[in-house]
Amino acid sequence: MDDDAEARAGSIRYLADRQCAAVGVGHADLARHLKRDTFSLVVAKLRFTPGDGIAVLRQIRARSAVPVILVVSEGCTEAERILYIELGADDVLCGRLNPRELLARIRATLRRQEIGRRSVSPAFRGGYRFEGWELDLRSRTLKDPAGRIVKTTMAEYALLSALLEAPGRPLSRARLIRATRAHEDVHDRTIDAQVRRLRHRIEVDPSAPKLIRTRRGAGYVLDASVEILF
Repeated sequence: MDDDAEARAGSIRYLADRQCAAVGVGHADLARHLKRDTFSLVVAKLRFTPGDGIAVLRQIRARSAVPVILVVSEGCTEAERILYIELGADDVLCGRLNPRELLARIRATLRRQEIGRRSVSPAFRGGYRFEGWELDLRSRTLKDPAGRIVKTTMAEYALLSALLEAPGRPLSRARLIRATRAHEDVHDRTIDAQVRRLRHRIEVDPSAPKLIRTRRGAGYVLDASVEILF
């Protein structure tokens, strides 16, 4: 997604030449395409202000859990990058767009997504129930105690799955980074941002979490009774 038609066409050609099927759209057409088509990944090149990235991510996440790579300007700060991840971005590229790096990031994101799909043991295809919530590993959906589906990003799903596999046991940030298949250049603060985002999904009061607790110096722990579903 890019409002610069010439740059967009160049990126599409580069990806097509490398056997990556791609569709280029402007910001104004994004919602229509998300509603009509199914995508494996969205690359969104932002305009000039942080507010553009926030608006784009909210627009995408209101309609889809598709992985999103944001391409932002060189002036993007660390705080803005963390905010984008909190709002649902799976990766953030800062600075001038390098087609080779973009392709590498696309492949890495799709690879992590596929690994996540195959990570569930063939002998275990059920899910987890905790405090009325259900995480279904077959359909990769999260349901609240009222039975409503709650949309999650790929990173949120992987993070919650890791916590549910070890209830009551603190998991370090390094382990959670591995569990979410994050890039090696992602810092601990990214995991903190993902945890905050997940708390907003499942906690009654995210400012006083009861389910995902922080263990100082140890990481995070899921404080709940967990039932395995088959």
